[in-house]
Amino acid sequence: MLSPIKSARRAFEVFEYFQLRQMPLTLQEVCTALNYPSSSGSVLLKSLVSLGYLEYNKAERNYMPTMKIADLGSWVQNAVLGDGRIAQAMNDLSQQFGETVTLAVQSDLHAQYLYLIQSRLPIWYPIPIGTLRTLTGSGSGLMMLSRKSDTEVRKIVKRINFHRLDKLRPTAVDVMVQLRRCREDGYIFTKHLIEQGAGGISMLLEDRRFDRSYALGVHGPVGRLERMQSEIVAALRLAVGMSATDQ
Repeated sequence: MLSPIKSARRAFEVFEYFQLRQMPLTLQEVCTALNYPSSSGSVLLKSLVSLGYLEYNKAERNYMPTMKIADLGSWVQNAVLGDGRIAQAMNDLSQQFGETVTLAVQSDLHAQYLYLIQSRLPIWYPIPIGTLRTLTGSGSGLMMLSRKSDTEVRKIVKRINFHRLDKLRPTAVDVMVQLRRCREDGYIFTKHLIEQGAGGISMLLEDRRFDRSYALGVHGPVGRLERMQSEIVAALRLAVGMSATDQ
């Protein structure tokens, strides 16, 4: 994947740091946390003020995001979550199992987490919104691949391996074996794939909004998921039915 240019990356790092802290921050706090030189950090924050994305409190000498940030992406939630059925299905899964619940979409050679509800249980594996996983290296991605023809799958696997995006470098044969199971079962249970001890059970959404593939997933420690596997699969099938929309 193409590396982001420094100025764009830093601007979003600033916004993400504000999201993490959720309070006004000084120049020094931002630069120290993100390891920026004070001079370039100052230029960046002043530029964001001039663009209307940050406001500066001269008396306190700190910065705070403006509502322009919230307004900028306000339409995305409605576009992705639609009439609320997907969000309700995810909330139901979260309430029932307490594990992390994710909504992923295909982004070229990756599955990307668009929305999620973090686990409330001990021993959990945080997944930031926006996280990218290769299609061949994640349960959500493999479910998305299962919707494609074998010819398309082989081309995608070849591209992923050419760019060395998946550290496991799976062969097309390996991937096709997994997809055969996905198509037969209608879901996939991945174990220790991203991190030792972590697992996920994923299923495709029938919703093809904006002609994209989406997948719902329940993630947590493998042991906990194994004990609840049949219940989670049944609940995911119900959630997929709840979230279906007319295309």
